[in-house]
Amino acid sequence: MGRIRTASLLALDWASGSRKFAYGRFRRAHNYPSGPKAPVLLLPGVYETWQFLAPLAKRLSDDGHPIHVLDALRRNVMPVTDAAALAARYLEQHDLRDVVIVAHSKGGLIGKYLMLFGDTEARVDRMIAIASPFSGSSMSRFFPNRALRAFLPTDATLTRIGAEARVNSRITSIYGRFDAHIPEGSALAGADNREFPVVGHFRILVDPRVLDAVADVAAQPSRPHEPVVLPEPAADRVPTTEETPPA
Repeated sequence: MGRIRTASLLALDWASGSRKFAYGRFRRAHNYPSGPKAPVLLLPGVYETWQFLAPLAKRLSDDGHPIHVLDALRRNVMPVTDAAALAARYLEQHDLRDVVIVAHSKGGLIGKYLMLFGDTEARVDRMIAIASPFSGSSMSRFFPNRALRAFLPTDATLTRIGAEARVNSRITSIYGRFDAHIPEGSALAGADNREFPVVGHFRILVDPRVLDAVADVAAQPSRPHEPVVLPEPAADRVPTTEETPPA
């Protein structure tokens, strides 16, 4: 695909993302009441708030899923490891079980890290990741800031996540046929990979076919799985509640 065409698609995609933020910016998590189905934890991408996922939140809430968000994540520029620690603490504090993570972009990396190294009580049942850079993004080399360069394929945390496949069977990876933000794609070995005829990193979040697919996966029965038992190196593990200061 030529550079001009790629730039045009990027512009349209960013415009779509801006509209989604405007759609959700005045909504609050309490707009999505409790329901009888599995709880959903929303994990947005870098520089995003949970409101980017507002169309998904509304659909899942209408289907009976209580929606949970991490307000302390703010614009999601903290390291993946810190964000996973935040999510682990939230799940424990609210005693959530059979959780379905619905993530966009970086949120998928946070969710997988949590499932691999922080879910010591097997609280997360599965994750639905949309346009997540599981193999990194070579586009990151064009950006000097730390938050975006963390997606380099050679990043230590990303490499560590990629080396572990034991939770991949509990992940559904959804992505479009072309995503200029992630030239490497979002396919994940051993996962339920689903490609949709959508172009863009943000436009996919409002595609009706994607909304239907997310709702269908979220409604599936929970599956037994073992809690995390592998110890983490002291410098790179998700802290326990006792080790983590209150938010």
